Amino acid sequence: MSGMEVASYLLAIAYVAGFLILSGMLAKEAGRSVWLFGTGREKQTLPVLLFRLAFSGAVLWPLWLAAFGNPVMSDPLAAALDGPWFDWLGLLLVAVGAGVGLLSQRSMGASWRIGAAEGEQGAIVDSGPFAISRNPVFVGQGLLFIGLFIVLPSLVQGALTLALLVAIRLQVGIEERVLSASLGQPYLAYKARVRRWLGVAGEAA
Repeated sequence: MSGMEVASYLLAIAYVAGFLILSGMLAKEAGRSVWLFGTGREKQTLPVLLFRLAFSGAVLWPLWLAAFGNPVMSDPLAAALDGPWFDWLGLLLVAVGAGVGLLSQRSMGASWRIGAAEGEQGAIVDSGPFAISRNPVFVGQGLLFIGLFIVLPSLVQGALTLALLVAIRLQVGIEERVLSASLGQPYLAYKARVRRWLGVAGEAA
């Protein structure tokens, strides 16, 4: 692995560690468990599976590459995205994604939850990153995985990135339904004001 690839991988590991540490800190701050997967009426089995696959792969796949190389002979993605400019772009996206994800998670404070269940959500957070995105943690994670794909291009990393993006889209749909039912008009007003991914005003999507 090149220096850029190693740096990107270490940033991804730092993000995963930071995510877990922050989740523990915010659970103490909230005085309750923040883990809501497996609770509530909404089935979250598929996004949970995809999240676990994506993050486990992000940790283990680069180690496999370093130890054994790419098992896919003549991987077309590895050839198409090879070069120092791609490495720099990938590293930048990983760094920005990790920073956005952790900053957004911390900004939620006692409202931080992993998953969604009716009646278990915290108060609406609409300041900081949440003033311009309803899902800045997921935006950060998406950027991080796209960056990893660019700096470590392969069919496997592409599949891991796709799994993460599909998981995010499925989970956002679930959380929007739960938040609308649990928080009512205040959330609907926030939803109308701030876009799902990035932006304010107009039609939120």
